[in-house]
Amino acid sequence: MDLSLIIQQSISLSISGSTLKIYAQSDDEDAGMDDVAINVDGFMDEFFSEVEEIREMIDKIQYNVEEVKKKHSSILSAPQTDEKTKQELEDLMADIKKNANRVRGKLKGIEQSIEQEEQGKSATADLRIRKTQHSTLSRKFVEVMTEYNRTQTDYRERCKARIQRQLEITGKATTNEELEEMLEQGNSAVFTQGIIMETQQAKQTLADIEARHSDIIKLENSIRELHDMFMDMAMLVESQGEMIDRIEYHVEHAMDYVQTATQDTKKALKYQSKARRNV
Repeated sequence: MDLSLIIQQSISLSISGSTLKIYAQSDDEDAGMDDVAINVDGFMDEFFSEVEEIREMIDKIQYNVEEVKKKHSSILSAPQTDEKTKQELEDLMADIKKNANRVRGKLKGIEQSIEQEEQGKSATADLRIRKTQHSTLSRKFVEVMTEYNRTQTDYRERCKARIQRQLEITGKATTNEELEEMLEQGNSAVFTQGIIMETQQAKQTLADIEARHSDIIKLENSIRELHDMFMDMAMLVESQGEMIDRIEYHVEHAMDYVQTATQDTKKALKYQSKARRNV
């Protein structure tokens, strides 16, 4: 048996549709014993390009949500209304809305493509990969939008508390129920009627009340606009929960398989090297 030739083995594994090749190569006795590389064949470039685009948009939304939190704190801590900061806040909210709608549209497009392929033929390897990526992105998107919704709701409560404190300063104390009723009317005059503006401080207090009321109206509009999209994506992720668990299980076992194959390859090289020395 001639073992003087360069030994090259390749073990091909099919994991979630992607072909992994583990190459073990030895050119001489002293080199290459631990040189085990894993090469994943490239495919579905267009799909993965779209996945990366969606991921970047979700990251941008997440960044903007953190910026929104900072603007909320800045606005609430300011003694007077800062129009520049409020405009920056509105710009951030508009950007979040734009990117959220784009992400939703792209995820919907992927979902429809998956459904069509499932109806047309049996599940393929790349279909499983697309479903995995779609589920992962959908989950991340819902997590980010949930945090945004929580941020908006928290800001509304803080604005409401500020209005309540300002009303107390003017001598017009209100309960939470009364304040909610006033907010539902959507008219800032309900807060200021009957209050005599004799001092500059009183005027500033009333201006602040009106500004906070305006903020709450904008917040409620924003929350309503995103509600349907949020619920749609949340229901999708909930329905995918069981599938995600199955995917994670298979991925874990696939990685175990890769590690075992790598170890087997190293052992094979070791035995072949010994055999060559014995020739």
